[in-house]
Amino acid sequence: MQQASATDPAPGRRPELVPDPDVEAARIAAVRRYDILDTPPDGAFDRVAAMAARLFDVPVATVTIVDTDRIWFKAAHGLEGVAEIGRDPGLCGSAILRDDAMVIPDTLKDPVAADNPLVAGEMGVRFYAAAPIITPDGHRLGTVNVLDTRPRSITEEDTATLADLAAIVLDEMELRLSALRALRDEQARREAEQRHAEAERARAEAEREAREKAERDKAAIAAFASTLQRTLLPPALPVVPGLELACHYRTASAHDVGGDFYDVFPLDGDRWAFFLGDVCGKGPEAATVTALARHTLRTAAQINADPATVLSALNTMLLTDVTAGRRFCTVLFGLLEPREDGGFTVTVATGGHPPAYHLRPDGSGAVWVRSVRPKGGMLVGAFPQASFAQTTFSLTAGESLFLYTDGLIEARTSEGAMLGDDGLTGFLHQRTGPVTATSLVEDSITLLASLPDGAGDDVALLALSVPHPHTTPHGSATATAHTAAAPEHFGQE
Repeated sequence: MQQASATDPAPGRRPELVPDPDVEAARIAAVRRYDILDTPPDGAFDRVAAMAARLFDVPVATVTIVDTDRIWFKAAHGLEGVAEIGRDPGLCGSAILRDDAMVIPDTLKDPVAADNPLVAGEMGVRFYAAAPIITPDGHRLGTVNVLDTRPRSITEEDTATLADLAAIVLDEMELRLSALRALRDEQARREAEQRHAEAERARAEAEREAREKAERDKAAIAAFASTLQRTLLPPALPVVPGLELACHYRTASAHDVGGDFYDVFPLDGDRWAFFLGDVCGKGPEAATVTALARHTLRTAAQINADPATVLSALNTMLLTDVTAGRRFCTVLFGLLEPREDGGFTVTVATGGHPPAYHLRPDGSGAVWVRSVRPKGGMLVGAFPQASFAQTTFSLTAGESLFLYTDGLIEARTSEGAMLGDDGLTGFLHQRTGPVTATSLVEDSITLLASLPDGAGDDVALLALSVPHPHTTPHGSATATAHTAAAPEHFGQE
């Protein structure tokens, strides 16, 4: 419980709580521990503020962190151009001293709040409600607030909703902190192993390698921190020289967050990595694992891009991170290396995911289709000793690689049976159009639209193709996630 004492009020004023110095010092230490102050805007926190504004029908909603002498806005819906304000009494500074939500129906009738700049100033706040963001060890980091320019009241259910939003903010912060700690622990372990192995080397050599590793560690941490700021929707695809990319994402429900995910991103030199996966289940818990999986795959690949090793790192993270619960996922992770004679060498590792398909025209008007499914890949995050298999092949001019989640093959035909692997293979083999990333994604969307009930589950598609030398890939790719209530969209490059 937050300990505080009351100052002697002037006549007619209610006492203003003053935090205990020791408790306040511990609270500030907790704020520093989360390393959240002055970080760039983050879609997850912005969505909480926007949701609060919609739920309470107010013009302004904020997510704040209370520092020693300021109140910093991590997210501010309807409050443009304001990054922080002074820690004046009456509103956020008072809200963090309480165990429950603070509600002021009319600020002008509250003797402390009436003097706050947000009330007495140009903004003219007349209603204020806030729920504290409370850590597991009882420290109040800040608040989720809703503000209005007219007096009003809210119900106990509304107050509980505000407290739930504050808990969601803390969950996001805990996920961010947990991922950073895991990365730092792994880096510390690797540094210790390297120091032991290089103990006999000359001092000059050891110092040089230590400096280089420190720079690599710094870059890895920066890259990981950047991925934490991404939203839960699939990212846009980059431009990869010599490759055409296309993607599609569709959730089965307008009310649930999907668990499918994919990405394409650069590694060292000319190498690129790609992955596509599916988290067991739906909703907020699955979304948390989706974010953790994407962040971990990106970070692990920067340390060691071997696909099977990357999946092993994700398996360890899902089994040890408390935010993942008991959820697991299926993943295909691949590595692209340009070939001197054109095209790419592709190494793909599987973790319990449906096979990818390697395609090319066979000269007879049909399409040659080969299933890419390394034998032995187990579910990711289900077993501590899981093993992952990989295979390597060439992707040359005119050829494509097609990845998908099981929402595609589990779609029902007009006879009521699932499309299945055989149905998808037959569809790809009988296509008459060009074998390009864009056409594969477009035709698959058309296939789903032709089925009686469409897709009953989330569907993510990712296609990669090597154009013929006389063709030029299109411009930058974009990927749009949408629900059953939204029109169909897909991204291509």
